[in-house]
Amino acid sequence: MRRLPPLSALRAFEAAARRLSFRLAAEELAVTPTAVSHQVRQLEAYLDQALFVRGVRSVSLTAAGARLFPVLMDGFDAFEQAVAGLRAGSGRRVVTLSTTMAFAARRLAGRVEAFRAANPELDLRVLATDDPVDLRAGDADAAVRYGLGPWPGLVSEPLVDDRFAPVCSPSLGLTDARDLVAHALIHAEWRHPGADAPTWRLWARQAGMAGLDVEAGPRFTDDSHAIQAAVAGQGVVLASLTLVADELAGGLLVQPFGPALAGRRFQLVYPPAARDGQAVGALRAWLAEVMAPERKVDPSRR
Repeated sequence: MRRLPPLSALRAFEAAARRLSFRLAAEELAVTPTAVSHQVRQLEAYLDQALFVRGVRSVSLTAAGARLFPVLMDGFDAFEQAVAGLRAGSGRRVVTLSTTMAFAARRLAGRVEAFRAANPELDLRVLATDDPVDLRAGDADAAVRYGLGPWPGLVSEPLVDDRFAPVCSPSLGLTDARDLVAHALIHAEWRHPGADAPTWRLWARQAGMAGLDVEAGPRFTDDSHAIQAAVAGQGVVLASLTLVADELAGGLLVQPFGPALAGRRFQLVYPPAARDGQAVGALRAWLAEVMAPERKVDPSRR
């Protein structure tokens, strides 16, 4: 009988050691950072020695942790390969696509059946996270990323150039930009803002809307919540036309006027070795179908 600590504690340590972050390990394992910390402390108690040096915002491995980590990593890699081999032998395979939480919720969740119908031998796994995963380490087969890159060592294929414009519930009855002064401006905060971030201030400047209070209004750290507030008639949101394409097509939201601001680009990213593989081929075809019905914006509103 093997004398080993709990498997959950070993998994938590291996994930935290590989990412040097309890938070990222928690996202990978779908648990809380507190749970990862508890499992690691349980393992440290079992071994009667520390495995991490804990800093304010970071962790690093102790000598004991550095000795244990590669053994566990190799072991879990071997487990994964064995399981993958068995699944391949049964004629099925899991294909993992990493993407932002907003893109997963608003463009992919309602279209997974189309992937299954086109690829009955594959099981799709959507890994929704706003932190880039390590594709070269095999954390996912491919990713939909937002931006222009570059992503060293990876192949990128453009899916769609994003644009941002005011959208709102048709119940508000907006027809002219001057109507904005009577309604709340809803803000969706960017996690990593830059000079090109589409804001109400930038929109007002391009629209020639002097006097509009561009700082007032409710703020959301999640795009989906900001969009839902607009659907509920709580105000006007400067939204990604890619993320609200379904609501626009279904009449839940309208784009009453322009201009539309240039956003960044959604791109399919994957390792070069996977270019001609079944997983990337299936994802490429599915995403082309997902983006095909993109709503065409009236040129007068651009």
